[in-house]
Amino acid sequence: MVCLVGPRQSGKTTLAQTLDTRRRFISLDDLDYRRTAQDDPHGFLAELPDFVAIDEIQKAPDLLSAIKISVDRDRRPGRFLLTGSANLLQIPTVTESLAGRMEIQLFHPLTEAEKERRPGHFLRAFLNGDLRSTRPADLRDSGLALPERLVLGGYPEILGRSPERARQWHRNYLGQIIERDVRDVARVREPIKVLRLLEALAIRPAATLNVSRLANGLDFRRETVLHYLSVLERLFLIRRLPAWHSSESKRLVKSPKVHLLDSGLTATLAGRTTEDWLENRAAMGGLLETFVVQQLIAQAAWTDPDLRFWHYRDRDQAEVDLVITRRRKVWGVEIKAGSAVEPRDARGLSRLAAVCGDQFEGGIVLYTGEGVWRLGDPRLHSVGVCELWER
Repeated sequence: MVCLVGPRQSGKTTLAQTLDTRRRFISLDDLDYRRTAQDDPHGFLAELPDFVAIDEIQKAPDLLSAIKISVDRDRRPGRFLLTGSANLLQIPTVTESLAGRMEIQLFHPLTEAEKERRPGHFLRAFLNGDLRSTRPADLRDSGLALPERLVLGGYPEILGRSPERARQWHRNYLGQIIERDVRDVARVREPIKVLRLLEALAIRPAATLNVSRLANGLDFRRETVLHYLSVLERLFLIRRLPAWHSSESKRLVKSPKVHLLDSGLTATLAGRTTEDWLENRAAMGGLLETFVVQQLIAQAAWTDPDLRFWHYRDRDQAEVDLVITRRRKVWGVEIKAGSAVEPRDARGLSRLAAVCGDQFEGGIVLYTGEGVWRLGDPRLHSVGVCELWER
C-alpha cells in the first residue's frame, strides 16, 4: 500500500481523489465512517471493495491492524491508498509495524518553483557543481516580490490570495488543527497551550532549541514543552534541524534548530507583514531562513532521497544555516537577508570547509540580490535567492 502523509491542506486528498477515479474514496473526517472504523475496524474493512482510498487514516489507527491482516492475505500491490495529516510512525496508538507493506510519500507545502510551474532543479545544479555565474538579465522575473513569497507561504489554498487574506486563512487553519487534530495524535488536556508554544517558536524562527527558556517563558513544565514539541512534529507544523558535527557521536548531544514548516504560518503567528522587509529587515532574517530551508528540503524529495539536513555551529560561533550531507559528502548553505555579500558572510562556510577537508563539495551564500558570483574559493559562491525558482 501507499500512504501520502503531510500537513493538512497540502494536496494529499486532492491527489488521492484524482489519481484513480475508479477507486472508492472514504474520508474518516466523516463522523459516521470514523465511528464505524473505530468501533469495528475489521467489519468496516470487510465492507470495502478491493481497491480503496482511505483519507485521514490517523483518526482510526486501529484500522491499520485490519489493513495489515488484509494485505498479508492478499499481496496485490496498490489495493490501499491512505492519506494522513499526522506522522503515523510517531503516533503512540499506532502499534502495528507495516514494514515491507507500506511505502510512505511525504508531502510538503508547494515550493516556489512548483507555484511557478518550473522544474525545481536548483538543488540538483548546486549538488552537481553546476551553478555557473549568471547575470540578472538571464533570469525571468515572475512578478511576485520576495517579501510576499515569505508571508504567503506554500499551502495551495493561498494561491491568488492577498497577504491580508492569507493571514486570515492561516489563522483559521491553525484554529482547526488545534481544535480537531491535536487530540487525535496525543493526550493533551489543553490544546490551546500547544498553540502558545507554536507562537513562541514563530517569534524566534530558526532559533536553536532551548527547552528551559521556552518552559520559563511560557510557565510550562519542561516535560510539557518536550511533549508539545513532539505533538507539533507529528502534525507537520515544525521540524527540528539537528546539529552537524564531524564526530557522529557528538551530533546526538548538540541542540537542534527549530523551524516551522511553512514561512507563511510563521509570519502570521509572529505578526510579520511585507512592510517589515523595509522597516525591520533584521527581524525578517529568521523568516527568510525558514523559507529557504523548506524550499531546499522539499526539492530534495525529487532530487535525492539520501540527502540529510543539519545546521552547524562551533565553539567560536561560526555558523552555517543549512548543512546538506549525502553519505560522506558535505555542502553548506548560508542565508542572508541583505542585497550584497561581503567576504565575512562566508566565514561559517570556510570554517565548515576546513573541518570537512576533502569531504566538502561546495557552499553558497543565498542573498536577496541577483545572479551567481564566485567568492574567491572556487567552491564558494553567492547566489540570489530567486535562483531557487527562476533559474
